[in-house]
Amino acid sequence: MNSHADIAIIGGSGIYDVTLFEDPQEIRVETPFGLPSDDIMVGEYDGTKICFLARHGKGHRISPSDLNYRANIYALKKLGVSKIIAASAVGSLNRDIAPLDIVIPDQLYDRTNSRKNTFFENGIVVHMGFADPFCPGMSEILYDVMMSRGYTAHKGGTYVCIEGPQFSTRAESRVYQSLGFDIIGMTALPEAKLAREAEMCYSMISTVTDYDVWRDEEVNIASIMENVAKNTEAVKDIIASSIDGIQDIQECTCQSALDGAITTDRSLISYETSRRLDLLLGKYMEE
Repeated sequence: MNSHADIAIIGGSGIYDVTLFEDPQEIRVETPFGLPSDDIMVGEYDGTKICFLARHGKGHRISPSDLNYRANIYALKKLGVSKIIAASAVGSLNRDIAPLDIVIPDQLYDRTNSRKNTFFENGIVVHMGFADPFCPGMSEILYDVMMSRGYTAHKGGTYVCIEGPQFSTRAESRVYQSLGFDIIGMTALPEAKLAREAEMCYSMISTVTDYDVWRDEEVNIASIMENVAKNTEAVKDIIASSIDGIQDIQECTCQSALDGAITTDRSLISYETSRRLDLLLGKYMEE
């Protein structure tokens, strides 16, 4: 494969903008975990090699619970990506975070229950640290860009990830709000866990579309998509303005997350498992 990218953008189809890409090409990337959500757009922006993956596929045809998160992250790793900017629409659980605001979360709370959340199975155990799920260096750059460009942005906060595809009940939403969670969505996990297992820096631009239902307000897809559209230009501007700074990040603990985390005796890891995961484990298998 000749195609290569340093930075990946994962988001909805509205985030894709051909003006971000010089010499764009769409490529299909096969992985041991199947195909990613769609073909990946690869090109350059101001000298930096970048790519874009529509998380739900073109036309938003894949539900959050049905996404092949492992194939998505593995495909980006296969392209050489070391840093991921993820864009995601969320609801607000915090009175101080309003619709059309933008949040750079620093914590996650997992309420999913039916998703494959690790690459490591079939005879290999990896206990990776995940105390701080988002790359602090990338998050700082994204936040600074937002502030410099005049967006209403919030640095930090907890994203609670629910299974979906249904929205929360009022009881669930009130509990999440009472626990101090700040935003709610359906796609940050296991995406962030798998990015860390793949030793890739990962940060999220969370665009707020609604107040969920804890305030006795209704949530419907029409109003959500209207606010998603309003935030699209802002997200594209933030991404374009952040690429140079993110590319300059050279050393980060995200990129050595598996160091010391592989618990299984190397001699007991099967050839099939080792070969399947060579892209992720190769540099550690000789230890």
